[in-house]
Amino acid sequence: MEPDPALAAVRTYGYLRLALAGLVLLLFASVVLEWGATGFSCLQTSISAYWHTPARAVFVGVLVTMGVCLVALKGNTPGEDIALNFAGMLAPGVAFIPTGDTGTCSSVPIQGSDVAPAVSNNMQSLFVLGAVALGIAVWSARRSAGTTGTRRSDLIGLVVAGLVMGGGVVWFFLSPTTFRAHGHDAAAIPMFLAIVVAVWLNGRDVDRAVAQGTMAPGDGRYVPVYRSIATAMLVTLGVTVAATLFSPWEHLVLWVEVVLILLFAAFWLVQTRELWNRGLRPS
Repeated sequence: MEPDPALAAVRTYGYLRLALAGLVLLLFASVVLEWGATGFSCLQTSISAYWHTPARAVFVGVLVTMGVCLVALKGNTPGEDIALNFAGMLAPGVAFIPTGDTGTCSSVPIQGSDVAPAVSNNMQSLFVLGAVALGIAVWSARRSAGTTGTRRSDLIGLVVAGLVMGGGVVWFFLSPTTFRAHGHDAAAIPMFLAIVVAVWLNGRDVDRAVAQGTMAPGDGRYVPVYRSIATAMLVTLGVTVAATLFSPWEHLVLWVEVVLILLFAAFWLVQTRELWNRGLRPS
């Protein structure tokens, strides 16, 4: 029996999605092992602060790979695709620009070092890749446009990508000091917000598809799940803002990141289950 290329493509898509979920497990395993190496006596103030511990390689590798996966994976709708691409573009920046708070908890002494050369090398390399990827995206959009012209959703996606990369390049070269000081947060916060948008769009789009009859009524069970996850993410972010203003807590950011990453993993696994046999939803 000849292999079915379409089925192979769907399976490859599914395995890539599972690999991204596995990256979350890899990150948490590295952080927990580092915590254990301290005798479970202390924690860094954020997951990002583990950049300054032996968990650095896993932290950077996970975020870079996750970013590539989010950009490579096709969203079910143009809106979801743009949100995933936006988050994917920012993820390597979160990895390459370390948080300024080195913390005090590490299984080995934290060495103070000048991170400027590393940020400079890594970000310029990322800009080169981004320029090439954007060029390919423009070429692909123009080629698929044919005589009808480039689709509005493709234009929006290209503009968003261009603004993200262009803004980063301008900031990096005009003010490298502030870029190193604030670039991590400037990438991390919008990245999480883009993921919230993607989760919310899934609930809306599945609800519409069921109502229009392009998806089976049974698929409507995913709607409350997606909406609940998106709501939980927004509530977590809101509680974070309130807690920061009224009751500062040293490890607040750490646990907020843990909750948001777990919610993202839950969404990703549920969506992978939904799309396992079809790859993308019917339009």
